[in-house]
Order: sequence, then C-alpha cells, then structure tokens
Amino acid sequence: MADRVALTAMALEAALGWPGWLYRRVGHPVGLFARIISAAERIGNRGGAAARRGAGLATVVLLLIVAAGGGWVLQYAAVSLGSMGWVLVAAMAWPALAMRSLDDHVRAVWRALRMGDLAAARSAVAMIVGRDTDELDEDGVARAAIESLAESFCDGVLAPLFWLLVLGLPGAWAYKALNTADSMIGHPEPDLRDFGWAAARADDLANWIPARLSGAALCLMGGGWRIMWRDCRRHASPNAGWPEAAMAGALGVRLAGPIRYDGVLRDKAWIGDGPPARWEDLGRALAIYRRACVMVFVVLGVLWLR
Repeated sequence: MADRVALTAMALEAALGWPGWLYRRVGHPVGLFARIISAAERIGNRGGAAARRGAGLATVVLLLIVAAGGGWVLQYAAVSLGSMGWVLVAAMAWPALAMRSLDDHVRAVWRALRMGDLAAARSAVAMIVGRDTDELDEDGVARAAIESLAESFCDGVLAPLFWLLVLGLPGAWAYKALNTADSMIGHPEPDLRDFGWAAARADDLANWIPARLSGAALCLMGGGWRIMWRDCRRHASPNAGWPEAAMAGALGVRLAGPIRYDGVLRDKAWIGDGPPARWEDLGRALAIYRRACVMVFVVLGVLWLR
C-alpha cells in the first residue's frame, strides 16, 4: 500500500500544492508542530545547559508522540474503512510534501531576476531562506534560491516520501515534525544551542539516507558527481551538503560561501567551482529539480506496478 499512497500523495501535491483558500480555512498541519515547539521553548529554554538539553529532548519526544501517534491513529482509522482507505491515507500524507510549493516559490525568484527587478527578487527569496536578503546582489539572490531548492528537494520531497514508504503516515509526519523543530530551534546560536541540540541531531539522523539519495537523484538528472563527492562535507550540516554540492556540480557554479545572518557575517566554505550564479543558472536548477521529481514519480510508479 505504501507505494500507491506515496505516488497518489505526490500527484495531489504536484497538481494542487497547498491552496491558499485551504490554508486560510484550516492552516497547515506543520503549524501545529510550530505551536508546540514555540510553547515548549518558552517553558523549557531556561536554566543551565543540562536543563535546557533535557527540555529540548522532551520536546522532541512530545513531537514524535503527537506526529507519529496521530499519524498512526489516522492511518488505522482510514484503513479500517475498507479497500479504498489508502486514498484517505494519501490525502493525509499530501500536506507533508512541498514539491509544487517549492517550485512556485523558487520560480517567483527566477521570474523577478529575469525581469531585472532585484528588489522583488530579494523579497521573494526572503520567503524561503533564513539569511539576510536586503543587500544581496543578483549572485547572492540566485545562489540563495539554488541552495534552498537543492536542500528542500530533500526536506520537502524525497525525505517525507522516504519515511512514508518506510513507516507509512506516522513516518512522514514524524519526519515533518523533526524537520520543523530543526528549522525553528536547531541552531548553533548560544540561546538555542542546548535546547535545540536534540532536534538538530534527530533531524540529522532522519535526513541521513534521504540527503544522499537526493544528491544522487540530482546528479542523475544533471551531472555533477565529482563535485558532489568532493564538496559534500564542506557544508556545516552532515546532510545538506549532498544535494547542494550535487546542484553546484550540475550547474558549474559556486554555492554557499560567506553568508550574513541577523547582521553577522559567517565565513562558510564555498561549494563547487565556477563563476557566480546568475538568473539563467537558477532557471537551469529548476529544470534539474523538475526532472528529478519526474524521476521520483517514475520510480514510485514502477514500485506500484511491480
């Protein structure tokens, strides 16, 4: 059942994304995780390092209980309805994916850059990255969008599908809970380092296989194997470097490098060789990403028909 659930969920997300009218009416399931994390941080991110780490670990356990436990209850209820219950499971897995949503956001950046509207491009890329964007030039905007596209191919497409195939609906939503926690609190800054440690390590573990699969998928669709193998460990994350290095190699440009967060410049290593990224490179990155998504569709279809 898992293969047809995954294929149907992916088809729903590709066709519809997460419609604005639906978001306005019911929000998004990830919003529940965000509220739990925010409340837990207000309560638990205090005291000494050991207390903060303990509270952070308890937050991760609570998220897994809510996400995986809720997913199991919903999946069990849907399957109990009969032979077509898997369709309901696919519908409940649909919002765990972000294939079309990611494409829409990155395409908005590409469109603004192509038109020469740097201000609009900065505003669009600010929707998908955490770095400072107010002073980015064309290279900085294009580079930020390409990096987000590559990394989010793992976080928003391949990883939730992987865990959906392995553990069903509980796996997909447990992954999304961990990924949300990592994005909110899994940071190296002093005020979150201890409280977010468990979330960051759990997300690293959950992404270990999907990140490498996503890098391989991007290389299969665009080349870049040499750069991926050479530079995948230059990233601070043990996982994000794989898809980012794969995309850098496929495009023949440099990614990462010095980045400014909250006014503080971080001297990150460069990934890839070549000239600065331009709007044309962002367009090529979107094409590679789309081909990789089609390949995932084909693989899921073969698994269903086997």
